[in-house]
Amino acid sequence: MSKSVATLFSKRFRGYFPVVIDIETAGFNSATDAVLELAASILSMDDQGVLSIAHTHHYNIEPFEGANLEQASLDFTGIDPYNPLRGAVSEKDALHDLFKHVRKAMKAQGCHRAVLVAHNAAFDQGFFKAATVRSGLKRDPFHPFVTFDTTTLAGLSLGQTVLANACKKAGIAFDNKEAHSALYDTERTAELFCYIVNKWQTLGGWPIADTADTEIDDS
Repeated sequence: MSKSVATLFSKRFRGYFPVVIDIETAGFNSATDAVLELAASILSMDDQGVLSIAHTHHYNIEPFEGANLEQASLDFTGIDPYNPLRGAVSEKDALHDLFKHVRKAMKAQGCHRAVLVAHNAAFDQGFFKAATVRSGLKRDPFHPFVTFDTTTLAGLSLGQTVLANACKKAGIAFDNKEAHSALYDTERTAELFCYIVNKWQTLGGWPIADTADTEIDDS
């Protein structure tokens, strides 16, 4: 059992560290279909509890050996998996690098476990976990089943479940021509998540009553 100082960020999500993820794939089956792009936005929180994007990591990914590639999915995303200009890396290299950044940011905020945030989170988490298992990485900082789904949050707070419509309702610019790129969709999803969390605070849903540092249990 270890103790760490709880920051305002860690208090907001009871020690969880939300990381916004989007994955572009070559199909709908996480066990058989390739992951082609992965992006993740790391968040930060100021002294007033306002959440924002700190930075985003983006990876073009090589299809794993034996991966299925559905042509309809490739046509939809416009991704050519074998274009050498993509500079694609393996799932293992992409996840190893991302986990390193997440653990560093998570530790700085006194959080003990990362939580995947995504639009239709079950889909992204399924592919994310499948890629992690294939990669054989043991130090996965993400919670095995907890997620924050912006589809549900946007439906509750904005009356919209489609990402583009929810962003527009929130006053976040959304270009449909740029959509279905992991980098673009991740940052719009991250902006939407921050908007909802920050709006809830302004409405009194999360008053900052005690900002003094406390200890949290990392066990």
